[in-house]
Amino acid sequence: MTYALERRLLAEGIGTALLLATVVGSGIMAERLSGGNIALALLGNTMATGAMLIVLITVFGPLSGAHFNPAATLISALLRDISPLHSIAYVGAQGLGAVSGVWLAHAMFDEPLLQVSHHIRTGPSQWLSEGVATFGLVFVILATLRARADFIAVAVGLYITAAYWFTASTSFANPAVTLARSLSDSFAGIRPVDAPAFIAAQIAGALMAYAVCAWLLKPETEHTAP
Repeated sequence: MTYALERRLLAEGIGTALLLATVVGSGIMAERLSGGNIALALLGNTMATGAMLIVLITVFGPLSGAHFNPAATLISALLRDISPLHSIAYVGAQGLGAVSGVWLAHAMFDEPLLQVSHHIRTGPSQWLSEGVATFGLVFVILATLRARADFIAVAVGLYITAAYWFTASTSFANPAVTLARSLSDSFAGIRPVDAPAFIAAQIAGALMAYAVCAWLLKPETEHTAP
């Protein structure tokens, strides 16, 4: 079933808002309850985010494709699964949803709504981590869709759960998430000045995954005997 564009945009906006509310809200909760133990705080943040991704993709996948991520939308546009005009609308809905989700988390935890992050996340290792994180995310999406489409929600949720821990950047892997997290001076934040390099690395990683999958996942041509 194909849904009208306005319904798909609302699904993308709500889904991205709930994702960011989870990322930022669980980060605030984890930091408050962990007693200064950063590893414990990150674990709480990780589990909430991974679990919410599984739920959101399961719920919104049939409606909008559950992108919640401009990098995923870019790849869908390259694959011609979504038109260029609709992809721009998707990215707009994701951006508005992401910022709304951050503000919602602030409101729930009685924090000032308008904030700017001072959390430093920069340097070659961080940029490489974001490239790797986004490469892996797009690769997992494309490969799982080909191998077992009904498992995509679990695959993405598990991948992000793991990527929180094997990347130095804790795997933002999402330009909308990156921009929105620059508006939260919390455990999950990133300085606005650091966001552009993260986004550039994410886009590069997504495009690299697209190129690799275009070759790796291409069906073999059957050869007949002469």
